[in-house]
Amino acid sequence: MPDYAIRPAADSDLAAITAIYNESVVRGGATADLEPVTLEQRRAWVEGHTPRDRYPVVVIETESDGVRRVVGFGSLSKFHPRPGYDGIAELSYYIAGAFQRQGLGTAMAGWLLGAAIRRGFTHVTAIIYADNAGSIALMRHFGFTRFGLLPDAVAATDGELHGMSYWYRAL
Repeated sequence: MPDYAIRPAADSDLAAITAIYNESVVRGGATADLEPVTLEQRRAWVEGHTPRDRYPVVVIETESDGVRRVVGFGSLSKFHPRPGYDGIAELSYYIAGAFQRQGLGTAMAGWLLGAAIRRGFTHVTAIIYADNAGSIALMRHFGFTRFGLLPDAVAATDGELHGMSYWYRAL
């Protein structure tokens, strides 16, 4: 695994966050967005994570030749706006394609789980395309349980409908 650091996202990270997210949109199988998003749309998404000390947005950086580069990001998001759900967070993460399968997704998911525990959440959820074998393996690695499946329900950039799987872990 490359050397890495996970830190809170800054405004200067928005271009990298947007590029990594849009790479996932174009590749398909990781987000239900069908078109790339703008930097301002990603900014609104980041700013929607309030309060930030409860719902963090973080980036993962690696260093090469003395240059630090954002190669992924992750967040804990509000599961539902009704207050009875405040003990539940949704975990999400994206790693740039060139840096996948190097342990960085595992590092990010582990950091987010630790953050959820420190913030007093009782449960964490994740919503994953049912054919996204890498993310499913990662959820299993961290002890998540699949609790639901919407078969052939979600449109994707390939024009096909895909199943969406729902995962949780009690903390």
